Amino acid sequence: MSLQFNVPTPLEYFTCLVQEGGRQESIPLLEAAACIAQDAYPQLDVQQVLDEMDQLQARLKRTVSESAEPVRRLNALNQFFFNELGFSGNLNNYYDPDNSYLNAVLRTRSGIPISLAVLWLELAQSLDLRVYGVSFPGHFLVRVQLPEGQVVIDPTTGRSLSREDLSERIDAFIPKQDGEGAEIELSEYLRGASAREVLVRMLRNLKEIHRAEGDWQRLIDVECRLIALLPDAWTEWRDRGFAHVERGHMKEAISDLETYLLHEGSSIDAEAIQELLLRLRESQS
Repeated sequence: MSLQFNVPTPLEYFTCLVQEGGRQESIPLLEAAACIAQDAYPQLDVQQVLDEMDQLQARLKRTVSESAEPVRRLNALNQFFFNELGFSGNLNNYYDPDNSYLNAVLRTRSGIPISLAVLWLELAQSLDLRVYGVSFPGHFLVRVQLPEGQVVIDPTTGRSLSREDLSERIDAFIPKQDGEGAEIELSEYLRGASAREVLVRMLRNLKEIHRAEGDWQRLIDVECRLIALLPDAWTEWRDRGFAHVERGHMKEAISDLETYLLHEGSSIDAEAIQELLLRLRESQS
């Protein structure tokens, strides 16, 4: 008797990773982030990415004494990541989708802040450092909690950022506040991001790239993963519906746009979507 096993699709596997137990901390960030690249690299073996990171962790741990103080472990990590391995931000081609795919970032040693941060965080955790991703406005950061206090680092350069540096970056995105309000604002933007929040930000970066390039199939692929992460984010259903329209997938577009209206029927764009749906249905009759 032969046994038959159904191999999950990349999307099904990703969905299993991010929906397991429904708990934020249960999501394996590195593995789920690596899976995102399978939309562009269908033959990618995610386990190879995980194995490569295991090898890098082993190399790093050999350079650090188990009794080393946290600050010495942090210095060893940054020396290894930025100097020995040569990871840095891809300033010449910032909007290349490869900057968001961990397999490509490991190959080229360049990426955008959030993809570099995912790799840096994985290495830091192998040294038992208390580290967090920080979903800072405009530029993803990492934060380390040391006995002496916290250090906020730019994952594209390894540079530690002062309070003044951080405030200047906030001021570029948020109206300036005075006094106590400014302190509260800075503290809020330095909170640790959950694995789910990191994955959502990675995918929304790709979403904007694909939308700008008019790559509607890649946009649909990204939206499917966003909906797996955030099934109640109804605007993602709407945006996937728009992408289906561009691809000529009228049945799928109607389904997504109907789902959006079912939950967001009082939204400001509801009337326009109703009109679009009417035209789509007429085209199907």
